[in-house]
Amino acid sequence: MKPKEFESLKEFIKEESTQRVFAKVFDERTIAAVHKLATKGLIEELEFVISTGKEAHVFRARDRAGNFRAIKIYRITTSDFKNMSAYIQGDQRFKQVPREKHELIFAWTKKEFKNLELARNAGVRVPLPLGFEKNVLVMEFIGVNGGSSNTMKEVEIKDLGKTYNTMIEWIARMYKAGLVHSDLSEYNVLVKESGGEQELVLIDVGQAVLASHPKAKEFFERDIRNVINYFSKKGLKKSFEEAYEEVKKKVELIK
Repeated sequence: MKPKEFESLKEFIKEESTQRVFAKVFDERTIAAVHKLATKGLIEELEFVISTGKEAHVFRARDRAGNFRAIKIYRITTSDFKNMSAYIQGDQRFKQVPREKHELIFAWTKKEFKNLELARNAGVRVPLPLGFEKNVLVMEFIGVNGGSSNTMKEVEIKDLGKTYNTMIEWIARMYKAGLVHSDLSEYNVLVKESGGEQELVLIDVGQAVLASHPKAKEFFERDIRNVINYFSKKGLKKSFEEAYEEVKKKVELIK
Protein backbone atom coordinates (compact mmCIF):
# COMPACT_ATOMS: atom_id res chain seq x y z
CA MET A 1 0.00 0.00 0.00
CA LYS A 2 1.33 3.44 -0.94
CA PRO A 3 2.27 5.91 1.83
CA LYS A 4 -0.58 8.24 0.85
CA GLU A 5 -3.20 5.52 1.27
CA PHE A 6 -1.60 4.35 4.51
CA GLU A 7 -1.80 7.91 5.86
CA SER A 8 -5.52 7.99 5.07
CA LEU A 9 -6.01 5.00 7.38
CA LYS A 10 -5.25 7.27 10.32
CA GLU A 11 -8.52 9.08 9.72
CA PHE A 12 -10.50 6.12 11.02
CA ILE A 13 -7.89 3.80 12.63
CA LYS A 14 -6.05 5.29 15.60
CA GLU A 15 -4.36 2.11 16.86
CA GLU A 16 -1.08 1.46 15.00
CA SER A 17 -1.19 -2.35 15.07
CA THR A 18 -4.71 -2.26 13.57
CA GLN A 19 -3.44 0.13 10.90
CA ARG A 20 -0.73 -2.36 9.98
CA VAL A 21 -3.21 -5.26 9.80
CA PHE A 22 -5.53 -3.23 7.62
CA ALA A 23 -2.77 -2.01 5.31
CA LYS A 24 -1.41 -5.54 4.90
CA VAL A 25 -4.74 -7.19 4.09
CA PHE A 26 -6.94 -4.64 2.33
CA ASP A 27 -6.68 -2.49 -0.78
CA GLU A 28 -7.65 1.02 -1.91
CA ARG A 29 -11.21 -0.03 -2.79
CA THR A 30 -11.76 -1.17 0.79
CA ILE A 31 -10.44 2.11 2.18
CA ALA A 32 -12.82 3.97 -0.15
CA ALA A 33 -15.73 1.79 1.01
CA VAL A 34 -14.95 2.46 4.68
CA HIS A 35 -14.72 6.18 3.98
CA LYS A 36 -18.12 6.15 2.27
CA LEU A 37 -19.73 4.36 5.23
CA ALA A 38 -18.03 6.85 7.53
CA THR A 39 -19.69 9.76 5.70
CA LYS A 40 -23.05 8.14 6.55
CA GLY A 41 -22.14 8.04 10.24
CA LEU A 42 -21.93 4.25 10.35
CA ILE A 43 -18.19 4.19 11.06
CA GLU A 44 -16.29 6.74 13.10
CA GLU A 45 -13.35 4.59 14.13
CA LEU A 46 -12.16 1.02 13.51
CA GLU A 47 -10.74 -0.01 16.87
CA PHE A 48 -9.32 -3.53 16.65
CA VAL A 49 -9.74 -6.95 15.06
CA ILE A 50 -12.29 -9.26 16.71
CA SER A 51 -11.75 -12.26 14.47
CA THR A 52 -9.87 -13.25 11.34
CA GLY A 53 -10.58 -15.85 8.70
CA LYS A 54 -9.62 -16.93 5.21
CA GLU A 55 -12.38 -14.83 3.70
CA ALA A 56 -12.94 -11.93 6.08
CA HIS A 57 -11.77 -9.92 9.07
CA VAL A 58 -14.22 -8.61 11.66
CA PHE A 59 -13.39 -5.39 13.52
CA ARG A 60 -14.94 -3.72 16.51
CA ALA A 61 -15.76 -0.14 15.63
CA ARG A 62 -17.68 2.86 16.87
CA ASP A 63 -20.18 4.85 14.88
CA ARG A 64 -20.62 8.61 14.95
CA ALA A 65 -22.88 8.35 18.01
CA GLY A 66 -20.28 6.29 19.90
CA ASN A 67 -22.09 2.95 19.62
CA PHE A 68 -20.07 -0.23 19.22
CA ARG A 69 -20.42 -1.81 15.78
CA ALA A 70 -19.10 -4.96 14.09
CA ILE A 71 -17.46 -4.30 10.74
CA LYS A 72 -16.98 -7.34 8.53
CA ILE A 73 -14.56 -6.80 5.67
CA TYR A 74 -14.14 -9.45 3.00
CA ARG A 75 -10.66 -10.00 1.62
CA ILE A 76 -10.74 -9.53 -2.13
CA THR A 77 -7.38 -11.11 -2.93
CA THR A 78 -7.53 -14.29 -0.83
CA SER A 79 -11.20 -15.26 -0.58
CA ASP A 80 -12.22 -18.66 -1.97
CA PHE A 81 -13.71 -17.62 -5.30
CA LYS A 82 -14.94 -21.09 -6.31
CA ASN A 83 -16.58 -21.77 -2.95
CA MET A 84 -18.50 -18.47 -3.07
CA SER A 85 -19.71 -19.10 -6.62
CA ALA A 86 -21.46 -22.32 -5.55
CA TYR A 87 -23.69 -20.39 -3.13
CA ILE A 88 -24.55 -17.54 -5.51
CA GLN A 89 -25.07 -19.52 -8.71
CA GLY A 90 -28.71 -20.57 -8.73
CA ASP A 91 -29.83 -17.73 -6.44
CA GLN A 92 -32.72 -15.92 -8.14
CA ARG A 93 -31.55 -12.63 -6.66
CA PHE A 94 -28.39 -12.85 -8.78
CA LYS A 95 -29.35 -13.57 -12.36
CA GLN A 96 -25.74 -13.46 -13.50
CA VAL A 97 -22.85 -14.63 -11.35
CA PRO A 98 -20.11 -11.97 -11.56
CA ARG A 99 -17.00 -13.18 -13.35
CA GLU A 100 -14.56 -10.74 -11.79
CA LYS A 101 -13.47 -11.80 -8.32
CA HIS A 102 -13.99 -8.39 -6.72
CA GLU A 103 -17.47 -8.13 -8.22
CA LEU A 104 -18.35 -11.56 -6.81
CA ILE A 105 -17.24 -10.51 -3.33
CA PHE A 106 -19.23 -7.27 -3.58
CA ALA A 107 -22.27 -9.39 -4.52
CA TRP A 108 -21.55 -11.74 -1.60
CA THR A 109 -21.48 -8.80 0.84
CA LYS A 110 -24.81 -7.57 -0.47
CA LYS A 111 -26.16 -11.12 -0.21
CA GLU A 112 -25.15 -11.38 3.44
CA PHE A 113 -26.85 -8.07 4.20
CA LYS A 114 -30.06 -9.22 2.51
CA ASN A 115 -29.90 -12.61 4.25
CA LEU A 116 -29.57 -10.90 7.63
CA GLU A 117 -32.67 -8.87 6.83
CA LEU A 118 -34.61 -11.99 5.79
CA ALA A 119 -33.58 -13.95 8.87
CA ARG A 120 -34.35 -11.09 11.21
CA ASN A 121 -37.79 -10.55 9.65
CA ALA A 122 -38.42 -14.28 10.15
CA GLY A 123 -37.85 -13.94 13.89
CA VAL A 124 -34.33 -15.38 13.98
CA ARG A 125 -31.87 -13.61 16.29
CA VAL A 126 -29.10 -12.30 14.07
CA PRO A 127 -27.00 -9.13 14.23
CA LEU A 128 -28.96 -6.12 13.00
CA PRO A 129 -27.62 -5.23 9.53
CA LEU A 130 -26.92 -1.51 9.34
CA GLY A 131 -25.29 -0.93 5.98
CA PHE A 132 -22.82 -2.15 3.39
CA GLU A 133 -20.55 -0.83 0.69
CA LYS A 134 -18.62 -3.03 -1.73
CA ASN A 135 -16.86 -5.62 0.51
CA VAL A 136 -17.62 -3.91 3.85
CA LEU A 137 -20.62 -4.85 6.01
CA VAL A 138 -21.71 -2.91 9.11
CA MET A 139 -23.67 -4.79 11.77
CA GLU A 140 -24.80 -4.69 15.37
CA PHE A 141 -21.95 -5.54 17.74
CA ILE A 142 -22.70 -8.68 19.76
CA GLY A 143 -21.11 -8.53 23.20
CA VAL A 144 -21.29 -7.12 26.71
CA ASN A 145 -19.60 -3.89 27.84
CA GLY A 146 -17.52 -3.77 24.68
CA GLY A 147 -16.30 -7.36 24.98
CA SER A 148 -17.22 -9.55 22.02
CA SER A 149 -19.21 -12.73 22.62
CA ASN A 150 -17.72 -16.17 22.04
CA THR A 151 -19.10 -18.84 19.76
CA MET A 152 -21.16 -21.79 20.98
CA LYS A 153 -18.10 -23.94 20.28
CA GLU A 154 -16.09 -21.95 22.85
CA VAL A 155 -18.54 -21.84 25.78
CA GLU A 156 -20.29 -24.31 28.03
CA ILE A 157 -24.00 -24.37 27.26
CA LYS A 158 -26.04 -24.28 30.45
CA ASP A 159 -29.34 -25.61 29.10
CA LEU A 160 -28.85 -28.07 26.24
CA GLY A 161 -32.56 -28.73 25.73
CA LYS A 162 -33.47 -25.07 25.47
CA THR A 163 -30.53 -24.37 23.17
CA TYR A 164 -31.40 -27.32 20.94
CA ASN A 165 -34.99 -26.11 20.65
CA THR A 166 -33.75 -22.65 19.68
CA MET A 167 -31.60 -24.06 16.90
CA ILE A 168 -34.46 -26.18 15.56
CA GLU A 169 -36.75 -23.15 15.75
CA TRP A 170 -34.27 -21.08 13.76
CA ILE A 171 -33.94 -23.69 11.01
CA ALA A 172 -37.73 -23.84 10.76
CA ARG A 173 -38.23 -20.07 10.78
CA MET A 174 -35.60 -19.51 8.11
CA TYR A 175 -37.04 -22.26 5.94
CA LYS A 176 -40.55 -20.85 6.35
CA ALA A 177 -39.15 -17.52 5.14
CA GLY A 178 -37.57 -19.27 2.16
CA LEU A 179 -33.98 -19.27 3.45
CA VAL A 180 -31.49 -22.03 4.33
CA HIS A 181 -28.42 -21.13 6.38
CA SER A 182 -26.26 -23.74 4.58
CA ASP A 183 -23.44 -23.73 7.16
CA LEU A 184 -25.18 -23.92 10.51
CA SER A 185 -22.95 -25.19 13.31
CA GLU A 186 -21.60 -24.32 16.74
CA TYR A 187 -19.00 -22.15 15.00
CA ASN A 188 -21.63 -19.82 13.55
CA VAL A 189 -23.60 -19.08 16.71
CA LEU A 190 -22.50 -16.49 19.26
CA VAL A 191 -23.50 -16.84 22.90
CA LYS A 192 -24.13 -13.48 24.56
CA GLU A 193 -23.85 -14.01 28.32
CA SER A 194 -25.38 -11.46 30.66
CA GLY A 195 -26.91 -11.79 34.13
CA GLY A 196 -26.46 -15.56 34.08
CA GLU A 197 -28.49 -15.89 30.88
CA GLN A 198 -27.23 -17.11 27.51
CA GLU A 199 -28.66 -15.49 24.39
CA LEU A 200 -27.89 -17.17 21.07
CA VAL A 201 -27.14 -15.04 18.02
CA LEU A 202 -26.78 -16.60 14.57
CA ILE A 203 -23.96 -15.21 12.43
CA ASP A 204 -22.21 -15.76 9.10
CA VAL A 205 -25.23 -15.94 6.81
CA GLY A 206 -23.42 -14.91 3.64
CA GLN A 207 -23.64 -18.43 2.23
CA ALA A 208 -27.35 -18.82 3.10
CA VAL A 209 -29.42 -19.64 0.02
CA LEU A 210 -33.03 -19.28 -0.97
CA ALA A 211 -35.19 -22.39 -0.68
CA SER A 212 -35.43 -22.34 -4.48
CA HIS A 213 -31.67 -22.86 -4.83
CA PRO A 214 -30.75 -26.13 -6.62
CA LYS A 215 -28.79 -27.33 -3.57
CA ALA A 216 -31.14 -25.99 -0.89
CA LYS A 217 -32.35 -29.44 0.20
CA GLU A 218 -28.79 -30.74 0.50
CA PHE A 219 -27.75 -27.70 2.56
CA PHE A 220 -30.90 -27.89 4.67
CA GLU A 221 -30.25 -31.51 5.61
CA ARG A 222 -26.59 -30.74 6.30
CA ASP A 223 -27.62 -27.98 8.74
CA ILE A 224 -29.80 -30.44 10.65
CA ARG A 225 -27.02 -33.03 10.75
CA ASN A 226 -24.53 -30.45 12.04
CA VAL A 227 -26.90 -29.48 14.82
CA ILE A 228 -27.63 -33.03 15.99
CA ASN A 229 -23.93 -33.93 15.79
CA TYR A 230 -23.07 -31.07 18.13
CA PHE A 231 -25.77 -31.90 20.67
CA SER A 232 -25.07 -35.63 20.49
CA LYS A 233 -21.47 -34.93 21.51
CA LYS A 234 -22.82 -32.94 24.46
CA GLY A 235 -25.05 -35.81 25.57
CA LEU A 236 -28.37 -34.81 24.01
CA LYS A 237 -28.94 -37.67 21.58
CA LYS A 238 -31.17 -37.03 18.58
CA SER A 239 -31.48 -38.87 15.29
CA PHE A 240 -31.64 -37.07 11.98
CA GLU A 241 -35.20 -38.33 11.48
CA GLU A 242 -36.32 -36.96 14.87
CA ALA A 243 -34.80 -33.55 14.26
CA TYR A 244 -36.15 -33.39 10.72
CA GLU A 245 -39.68 -34.10 11.95
CA GLU A 246 -39.33 -31.46 14.68
CA VAL A 247 -38.33 -28.87 12.10
CA LYS A 248 -41.19 -29.90 9.83
CA LYS A 249 -43.74 -29.55 12.65
CA LYS A 250 -42.41 -26.12 13.60
CA VAL A 251 -42.57 -24.96 9.97
CA GLU A 252 -46.26 -25.97 9.89
CA LEU A 253 -46.96 -24.09 13.13
CA ILE A 254 -45.26 -20.85 12.12
CA LYS A 255 -47.75 -18.36 10.76
